[in-house]
Amino acid sequence: MSYCLIVDDSAVIRKVARHIIESLEFETDEAADGSIALKKCRENMPDAVLLDWNMPKMDGMAFIKALRQEENGKKPKVIFCTTENDAKHISQAITAGADEFVMKPFDKTILETKFQQVGLLD
Repeated sequence: MSYCLIVDDSAVIRKVARHIIESLEFETDEAADGSIALKKCRENMPDAVLLDWNMPKMDGMAFIKALRQEENGKKPKVIFCTTENDAKHISQAITAGADEFVMKPFDKTILETKFQQVGLLD
């Protein structure tokens, strides 16, 4: 079974995302910020990361840059999850190593489509 790490400082967003992603038959884990997420990746590198942009301690951009430097850090498909919808933010995320992005609020259809686009689902 594939494994997805959900990284968001909002417990509500993590709970909603976990419900959706588990319905897509993924094992899940959660982290409230990028520093916690990076520790979890070092222990067990996920297949996918659903990553919030704005978080305390270590934001999404700092996390993805650090992740991509880790051993096997290029393995996870990273889907940025953000309220920022301008081209500049999207370009920054892709340049930093994100595979795709999704706007908040999201639903099962949107996440399922994004997971398919990056090759996580058939």
